Amino acid sequence: MPLIPNQTDIFCKTHFIFREKSILLQNGELPDETKMRRCIELNAASDWFTEKEFDYSAILLESDSPNPAGLEDIPLRKFFHIMQQDNDKKHYAALSARALGLLNFRAKKRFCSVCGGVLQEDQTATARTCIQCGHQFFPQIEPAIIVLVNKGDEYLLANHAKRNTDVWTTLAGFVEIGETIEDAVHREVFEETGIKIKNLRYVASQAWPFPDQLMLAFRAEYESGEITVQPEEIREAGWFHKDKLPNIPPPGSVAHNLITGVFG
Repeated sequence: MPLIPNQTDIFCKTHFIFREKSILLQNGELPDETKMRRCIELNAASDWFTEKEFDYSAILLESDSPNPAGLEDIPLRKFFHIMQQDNDKKHYAALSARALGLLNFRAKKRFCSVCGGVLQEDQTATARTCIQCGHQFFPQIEPAIIVLVNKGDEYLLANHAKRNTDVWTTLAGFVEIGETIEDAVHREVFEETGIKIKNLRYVASQAWPFPDQLMLAFRAEYESGEITVQPEEIREAGWFHKDKLPNIPPPGSVAHNLITGVFG
């Protein structure tokens, strides 16, 4: 079903308010409709829409806009973790990922890449259609793999060169055109660390709307090789005993779940 954009008289049961990679909560809960309307009144929202099929409305705030009274920002990944702990609220994690992903899609897909015309909401599908040539654009998902490699009781973890943090995490990367997901796992591990793996198995997936990734999580076993890092991607990599781990990603991400054994 199509989205209903920028209509102040149409709001649904569930309300999501985002700013960049954060979500705004009201006393630890999703805000009510009055808070969404207040964001619009303050001219704080860069975009908003309603999706009746899933009974939610979503707003994206300007990065420097003020919060309506009573709302506080928390990282969206933390919200994922909180919601996933409660079976009655677990669906909010996936729904919020969808909402932010569609806001990102609307922000990036404003003009037709075929003829340059302006895009508008499609009348029958979750898509945007060119008002000049009629070309239709659907939200795109970037598939990415993430893998925990073990050698006995030791895990292969890396400190990524492009992140200025002391966090050690699993290896990950985007699936390239023409390769299978399994091939992507083997390639990424070997490119980034020089390690060959075996016994690859899929364990889970997670929508990761920063801006439009679908993380496909795997486990694998060490087969051969010595660690040789790809310096433009990896600052340092090493083997860590599962009971003596370094600083790892916080809860809410598939990487944390892999390392801590949530997926087995």
